[in-house]
Amino acid sequence: MSVSIVLPAYNEAERIGPALDELFGYLATDQLLPRPIEVLVVDDGSADATAALVERRPEAGGALEGITLRVLRVPHGGKGAAVRAGMRAADADVIVFSDADMATPPDQLPKLVAALADHDVALGSRIQPDGSDMRASQPAFRRLLGRVFHLLASIWVVGPVQDTQCGFKGFTRAAAHDLFARQQILSIVFDVELIYMARRRGYRLAVVPIRWYDKRGSRMAARAGLAVRVAWDLFRIPLLHRSARRR
Repeated sequence: MSVSIVLPAYNEAERIGPALDELFGYLATDQLLPRPIEVLVVDDGSADATAALVERRPEAGGALEGITLRVLRVPHGGKGAAVRAGMRAADADVIVFSDADMATPPDQLPKLVAALADHDVALGSRIQPDGSDMRASQPAFRRLLGRVFHLLASIWVVGPVQDTQCGFKGFTRAAAHDLFARQQILSIVFDVELIYMARRRGYRLAVVPIRWYDKRGSRMAARAGLAVRVAWDLFRIPLLHRSARRR
């Protein structure tokens, strides 16, 4: 079994180095993940040196046996577009996307890979089996916005999935290439669209509790325009995919 790890990155020159140090430090000693492993950084049209910094790393030259690093440069289109480009470019048996700041530690990767042994899609969840929520460390306004968002999404789109926005999700190659070829939403709502399509297409979904840490530095600002776009995207997801059928 092969594994691809897709990391969308936009103007991450300050954080991408430490994040990749953490990721490769784990991969170099990990005994749980199968080989080969590809790390694919998708540079989302960064205006800084994000892509160049990644390309200069020794891992990009094959410094680690069985582990490769490459960069995919795409025009700036937002996180949804960057994730879509990376997931469609990856060709491993299992394809995972993760936030480039390593808010979800690399040692959580085996949990998603294990879930994909008998599921098609594995959704990382910051809600733990005992009901505790790792998002409790977020500022109060972010938690409030999250609850409103989840209420709307659960009513209209995703049903019982409690943490749609966790930036840590895994797919079999067949599921990834099918779902991301159909993805149309590029805003932060793209996760909801993926879950909606996965359910419509009859894929087997696993919800996997994972560890997560609130790493500040998000570029998402709560604006009226963003709220309108989110509401509009949530509303139109079922309309965009009304013709989707089970496989």
